[in-house]
Amino acid sequence: MYTENANRATNSGVITPDNFEPNPKNPIIAAFFRNIWLADELGSGVRRLYRYVPRYSGKEPELIDGDIFRIIVPLDDNYSFDAETDKAHNKAQIKRTKYDDDCALIETMVLKYLRENPNATQVGTAKAIGKSRRAVQGAVASLKTKGWLEREGAKKNGRWIVKH
Repeated sequence: MYTENANRATNSGVITPDNFEPNPKNPIIAAFFRNIWLADELGSGVRRLYRYVPRYSGKEPELIDGDIFRIIVPLDDNYSFDAETDKAHNKAQIKRTKYDDDCALIETMVLKYLRENPNATQVGTAKAIGKSRRAVQGAVASLKTKGWLEREGAKKNGRWIVKH
């Protein structure tokens, strides 16, 4: 898979986790979206690409900085959806990933906090447990789907009901 876009390059060449320095193309817009919790910290996308692409393709991604910024994600048919889906599904059920463990931990922390503070907001919960608002938002959505958490009333004046 290949993507490219126009760029105001600060450095030219291949970007790796070792030589990468986050540098927003528009610092004002980047700061705005981080402050309203709609963007992760600078550089997190590059780190995630290098962490997850090898898991899905068996190879490292290529990020090339220049007048045109390019991302090349190598694809491998052995990692595609059609390749041994049943086998991959069974492996996924047997082995929990670190991500699953982290999500379960955040869900536990959210349940405990909301049990003691039923009027808390997601932002307040995130600050109290030391996680991002997005992590809490995902945990709350998951807990609602599981039927372990329910919201009674409005967003600002309502309260959380912990059922588990």
